[in-house]
Amino acid sequence: MSLLTENSDTDVVAAVIGLGSMGLGMARSMKRAGLDVVGYDITAAAVDRFVAEGGRGAATPAEAAKDADIVVSVVVNGAQTETVLFGPQGVAGTMKPGTVFISSATMDPTVARDLAGRTEALDLLYLDAPISGGAAKAALGELTIMASGSRHAFNRARPALNAMAGKVYELGDAAGTGAAFKMINQLLAGVHIAAACEAISLAAKQGLDLDKVYEVITASAGNSWMFENRVPHVLAGDYTPLSSIEIFVKDLGIVQDMARSERYPAPLAAAALQMYLAAAGAGMGRDDDSSLARLYAQLSGAQLPGSTKETQSR
Repeated sequence: MSLLTENSDTDVVAAVIGLGSMGLGMARSMKRAGLDVVGYDITAAAVDRFVAEGGRGAATPAEAAKDADIVVSVVVNGAQTETVLFGPQGVAGTMKPGTVFISSATMDPTVARDLAGRTEALDLLYLDAPISGGAAKAALGELTIMASGSRHAFNRARPALNAMAGKVYELGDAAGTGAAFKMINQLLAGVHIAAACEAISLAAKQGLDLDKVYEVITASAGNSWMFENRVPHVLAGDYTPLSSIEIFVKDLGIVQDMARSERYPAPLAAAALQMYLAAAGAGMGRDDDSSLARLYAQLSGAQLPGSTKETQSR
C-alpha cells in the first residue's frame, strides 16, 4: 500500500498547473476534499483568485510542484504539457522521486507515450488521464476521467482522482490508452455538435419555432447529449466560450492524423473539421463551439435568436 493511501488526504499536497475554467474547478474540488492544494497559472489573476479562496499560489510550475505528492496538469495540448514538464520552469526538475504527474490534456496517444517515457525515466510516475464533463462537472468534482498508467501511478493519484471525478475508468497500464479513448470521445463530440448546429440552423431557415424544435427533438430519437447541451446556447444567442471552436480544430485535427497514420477513413470527422476551420476563419475561433450554428446561418441567410447578419459574420 502506498504512503498516500495510508495517510489521510490532509497529508497530501497537490499542485494544479492551469487554473482555467476546468483547472480551477479541479483545484477547488481537491481543496474541498481536504487536500493541500497549490495552484499555478500563466495568468496571475487566476492564481490570485484561488489564493483568495484559501488555496496556495505559486509563481512558476516548478515552485508549485516542489513539495507536491501529486501534480495535476490541466493545459490544452501535448505541446503545453511538454512545457509544463520539461520547460525552463518545468515541474520535472523539482518533483520528488515517486511523485505522480497527472496529465489531463487532450493529445495524440503517441505524444502521451513519449511524455510518459521521459517522465518515468526521471523516477517519476505518469498517469495519462484526459477528462470529460466540462467546467460544471469540474466544479462539482464529478468529471469523467479516462486514465491509463501503472498501478503505482493510480495508487499515488487516488486522492486527487477521488476528489475530482465522478467516474474514473482505469483503461490499462500503459500511457496512451487514456488519450486514445479521449480521442474517440472527441470524434463523436465534434461530429455531434456539428450535426446539432446544422439541424437547428436548418430549422431556423425553415421558419420553425426553435424553442419548440428543441422541446420535440430532446424527446425524440434524434436527440444527442450535444444537441441537448449546445442548442440552448443558440436559443439564447449566447456564444460565451465554454468550449471553443479552436478546441475542435485541434482535436479533430488529431483524429485525422491518427486516422491517416492507420490508413483509416474518417469522413464524418473530416467534414466536421472543415466546418470548425471555416468558423475559425470567419473570426469565431475563440467563441463557443455552438458558433457553428452562426456559420450555417451566415452561409444560408437563416436568422438565429439574438443575432443579425452582421453578428453572424463576426
